[in-house]
Amino acid sequence: MFVQTSPGSGDNGAVTVLVDPPNAAGHGRLWSHVASDESFEELHAFAAALGVPRRGFDRDHYDVPAEWYERLLAAGAVPVSSRELLERLRKAGLRRPKMWTPVPRRPGATLLRPPRLRDGDVVAVVQPAGPVEPARLAAGVEVLRGWGLEVRPTGQLTEPPADPPLPYLAADDGRRAAELVAAWTDLDVKAVWATRGGYGTQRLLDLLDWELLGASSPRLLVGFSDVTALHQAVAARLGTATLHAPGIAALGDADEATRDQVRRAVMGCEAVELVGTPNGTSGGTVEGVVVGGNLTLLATSAGTGLVHPAQGGIAVLEDVGEAPYRIDRALTQLLRSGWFQGVRGVALGAFTRCGDPALVRQVLDERLGTLGVPVVHDLPFGHVPGNRPVPLGAAATLDARAGRLTVRSCLR
Repeated sequence: MFVQTSPGSGDNGAVTVLVDPPNAAGHGRLWSHVASDESFEELHAFAAALGVPRRGFDRDHYDVPAEWYERLLAAGAVPVSSRELLERLRKAGLRRPKMWTPVPRRPGATLLRPPRLRDGDVVAVVQPAGPVEPARLAAGVEVLRGWGLEVRPTGQLTEPPADPPLPYLAADDGRRAAELVAAWTDLDVKAVWATRGGYGTQRLLDLLDWELLGASSPRLLVGFSDVTALHQAVAARLGTATLHAPGIAALGDADEATRDQVRRAVMGCEAVELVGTPNGTSGGTVEGVVVGGNLTLLATSAGTGLVHPAQGGIAVLEDVGEAPYRIDRALTQLLRSGWFQGVRGVALGAFTRCGDPALVRQVLDERLGTLGVPVVHDLPFGHVPGNRPVPLGAAATLDARAGRLTVRSCLR
């Protein structure tokens, strides 16, 4: 096996790369494939040292034009046949079929499952929306460290802005977006976990480099409430499953049972079972892929192009602090926009501080009853103590008569 120090990397920059002849035609020219049978980290470092753009990375290799071939050899790449390159990737376990590539998938299909977290894995802490109380964040970080995870806060958490543009935002949009992209594309990071919700995630979505995010290996996204906007966008643009679960600050407040449920959701591959109120009038059992989150965020995202609809799926909905007429308005918006078209069932979590519970129930039943699908109320997720994790993009079964939602893991 040939090992070469890449230009400008010093003594610690040894990388092992392979390159096949420029014999792949595309866009009116010939291309070579550059890969590593050691690790993607080494491959990315080698490419960066040569100035190969990250957008040239495709699943498990870089596409490089023919005129770069001699330069790659001079930098230490090993010339091999295309057949040998593929075979060595397979033997190293680094061959990535298209089914494991972060690309859009049709509504109703199960989404790409990121790897589960293991002891020593790195979790990037991001703040896409509002500011967080330092004491609550510190308590939540200690919970993750207690699970054996390495926690890395992003820049705005270690060096907060002296004067954020608006008091309800953690930092300006550009900084929050840049730090989210940096966390997602960091080769060491296995999960991107939001501190909390609040408001502001929607403001970032059009600032994110989705091509760069898609070139990275799948990562686990964790959060809920305002992070629903990011869950939807990741599903729509990257076709990747995510986890609707407490932010890191909320973990510090959570009881041991809730923390254990979240730990098992991110570090295991167990199914999640949630039990609510049985529904004798809108009963039946259906199967589908879980989609949704915070009702208000779903409604205000309708029509933006970064929406993953409920077609062929089981919609999960929750909210906080919205009067019954506002819940009516949000549901009506989703109904009129077509987001619910083809939905197979609806699983409702908590509607906390939303006024008279009986009136809220009446609104939900009246609006959702037009869908003619099984509906379950009072499942234990949302803005409540004991907020249970709910995998998004994973296959699930909704049994309305038993009041039960069973979701398979969104991880592998």
